[in-house]
Amino acid sequence: MRVLLIGGTGVLGREAAPRLLAAGHDVTALVRSTERAGAVRAFGVEPLVADLFDPGSMAAAVAGQEAVLNLATRIPTSARAMLRGMAENDRVRTEGSRNLVDAALATDTVRVIVQEGISFVYADGGDAELDEDAPLDPAGATRSSLAAHANVARFAEADGRVGVRLRIAALIGDEPMARTLVRLAKLRMPVQFGDPRGWFTAIRPADAAAGAVAALSAPSGVYNVGATPVRKSEFARAVAEAAGVRRARTLPGALAAGQFATFARSQRVVSHRLTEATGWRPADPVPAAAWFSA
Repeated sequence: MRVLLIGGTGVLGREAAPRLLAAGHDVTALVRSTERAGAVRAFGVEPLVADLFDPGSMAAAVAGQEAVLNLATRIPTSARAMLRGMAENDRVRTEGSRNLVDAALATDTVRVIVQEGISFVYADGGDAELDEDAPLDPAGATRSSLAAHANVARFAEADGRVGVRLRIAALIGDEPMARTLVRLAKLRMPVQFGDPRGWFTAIRPADAAAGAVAALSAPSGVYNVGATPVRKSEFARAVAEAAGVRRARTLPGALAAGQFATFARSQRVVSHRLTEATGWRPADPVPAAAWFSA
């Protein structure tokens, strides 16, 4: 298929681009500026300069495309930045996804949109497995993820169109959050929130990107994308090993505030639906210290 990749220079996009090419797709990557064009050319992908917030620009970008894989985010890259808020990322997911869907609906060619999203929207599930039908409790910045999904659901309502919405687990790999967790562990600061017996679901960026690419062949719907859930205490041990310290601290959930409050939940998110629809499985199914170095 002719696929437009949005977010091609991000953590997921960098992993998705070579996988799209390996799957035989004809790939164009949207970039915000000519300065970013070289980054996607390095993957063998043709760049297209366009503005996600400009409806006319998006109309030109989707012209002639058959599918769009939207992995665009602008998530703060440090705990301090997260405390200042997620307004820019919220705008990408709300206004940006709306412009994309409007432009795609105006074409005769775009048949599939796959939209990123996050699994933190689930309510605390205790020990229960959380599939895509589990109760939601969006808070703060997680709400914009559902707004983006609502836009793509609108696309799926049109005749012959497919709208796939992904709920991706916490990304742990060669990215800022993993480096922050290791740094916090070395400073003897908390790396987890809530009951250590609660559940946490993560995934390596490479596996998440592979799931997103596989989702291009899935029917319309919502799909979780995560590795095997583990107890928070087990995840903290993996962080401690990566940091070279004896143990990593967990902060009581009552002390987690603001953008961090959702991390105090127990979320045992399972991804059976995507596996059943596409055959995708994570290559690295269980979080380990090695995740933090690659």
